[in-house]
Amino acid sequence: MTSPVPALLAAGTPTFSYEFLPPRTDEDEAVLWRAIRDVEPLRPAFVDITYGAGGSRRDRTLRTVERVVVETDLTVVAHLTCVGATEAELRAIVRRLGDAGVRAILALRGDPEGGPDAEWRPTPGGLDRAEDLVRLVKEEGDFAVGVAAYPQRHRESADDDAGIKFFAAKCAAGADFAITQFFYDACDYARFVAAARAAGCDVPVLPGIMPVTSARQIERFPQLSGHPFPGELAARIRAAADPAAVREIGVEVASGLARALLDAGAPGIHLYTLNRSTAAREIHLRLTS
Repeated sequence: MTSPVPALLAAGTPTFSYEFLPPRTDEDEAVLWRAIRDVEPLRPAFVDITYGAGGSRRDRTLRTVERVVVETDLTVVAHLTCVGATEAELRAIVRRLGDAGVRAILALRGDPEGGPDAEWRPTPGGLDRAEDLVRLVKEEGDFAVGVAAYPQRHRESADDDAGIKFFAAKCAAGADFAITQFFYDACDYARFVAAARAAGCDVPVLPGIMPVTSARQIERFPQLSGHPFPGELAARIRAAADPAAVREIGVEVASGLARALLDAGAPGIHLYTLNRSTAAREIHLRLTS
């Protein structure tokens, strides 16, 4: 059975999808499943489950993916990274996902095991680049393969041209769609897509949006993305009267960004939830009601 994800993204009707993190503990798992159940009635195009930093929660990722397939009607995209696994181990994981009914995989190089700022070193016997993982997944079966895109440039890319070169290599390896890292300016997305098209990459590029829901994220988000937090937005958040006001600003700004992206032709919106889906669902509903 072929994954419906590429066809949905190419159909011309905006899609909505949600990203969840693998749980660290049984208590986290309960929180995660409440969030998944909350988005089910919205019929998202898919949900995706990340791999955990440095592949640290691989087993929980696989168990969560398998449970979503068995216990829900949701289409699931499983993350897979090159971190901490040999080529043989990666092939075994892909086969396990296929046996579980997964038909779409987001193929990522992954952050170094020492953290995003550490030097990348491939696992002995493993793979060095995301494009290698794309080819491996394609060799293992009829999977739709997604890859990462960086409108603000990957922290390891020397310049924008280098970032587009790496993205083009992933497309040439067989990528079917892309999901961006979160960003704050619709112009960054438009520039990236135009450059990708000029380089011959015509896969759908799904913009990822991370709503700000607490003032602490002003410091946290740059650590995740490698780019400064927007100064004007930071000032608004710091001036907010209470946590509820911060959250409303975050939902308002993310909704406006999502609307601008859809108006500019983005195939849909991918919402990063951090396993708390309320803000993401509010954005979805503001754009569809």
